[in-house]
Amino acid sequence: MAQRGAKPKPAHLHIVQGTRNVTRHGSEESLRERVEGAAAAFGGLKRPSYLRGEARKAWDRYVAPADWLDASREPAAIMFCELWQEFRDAPRSFTAGKHGQMRSLMNELGLTDERNRGGGESKKTGDEFFD
Repeated sequence: MAQRGAKPKPAHLHIVQGTRNVTRHGSEESLRERVEGAAAAFGGLKRPSYLRGEARKAWDRYVAPADWLDASREPAAIMFCELWQEFRDAPRSFTAGKHGQMRSLMNELGLTDERNRGGGESKKTGDEFFD
């Protein structure tokens, strides 16, 4: 079902961006405890042993480096990898509906959102538009 307005931010994003509001999210300590508790409850994401071929390559290339994913996203990650294999095996018979499903799974996993990607600090200094 469609939802009006912007999607709510995850709690860890409020911590990273510094947009935590005491009246909405509580103290920073309680917010950190909730984030760590949720991560500990679900555990890490593990690759299923039955993934083969292009599905396994997709897992290794796209899902494994995504350190922000936990086990709660495992079904979506598996569906994405299996759709990716189907796309790679027969791209001409991959329908527009399946393209939409694959894009929404990538969005749900955070693979299309650069804000989720950690890593090294930017080498650029200054303003990207005026320097």
